[in-house]
Amino acid sequence: MNFETIASKTIHKGKVFTVRLDQVRMPDGKQAQFDIIDHPPAVTLVPVDTENSIWFIRQYRHAIGGEILELPAGVIEAGEPPDLCARREIREETGMSAGQITNIGEFYEVPGYSTEYMYVFLARDLKPDPLPGDEDEFISVERIPVDIAYRMAQRGEILDAKTLAALLLAAPHLGKGI
Repeated sequence: MNFETIASKTIHKGKVFTVRLDQVRMPDGKQAQFDIIDHPPAVTLVPVDTENSIWFIRQYRHAIGGEILELPAGVIEAGEPPDLCARREIREETGMSAGQITNIGEFYEVPGYSTEYMYVFLARDLKPDPLPGDEDEFISVERIPVDIAYRMAQRGEILDAKTLAALLLAAPHLGKGI
């Protein structure tokens, strides 16, 4: 199929992302407008300790008006390789570093309206090695045994999409047949 962008206009430039309005000619010749969020790529981690627990974070998300349980994640800085971002983010958000970081998958978060691309890393061999966190993040860390975490996901108790996708990608590495 041939879609052609005829015009693109930035309508908002924020701290983390830009919103643009694209005018597109579709394969049938008709035109449509699309609201697009330009978002830098990001990482999410599945940190697993020697006791077979996953390190989650709980943080306030203003868009949903409350706290949510999710895996550590963050935006890749310009020119930063995804694996180095993962190593930085785990230290900032959990206070732990990982002796082993393995890319276990990648995906677009919400391709219907966002360019955000997510790299997922399994993190093992955890040890205390904190970095200061972002000033606007208030995070608490929760260690949850692998089996309980997957039951929580199956029962609908984990509501963050990137966390659910990362758990799906991590399942074969954690002995979870899904």
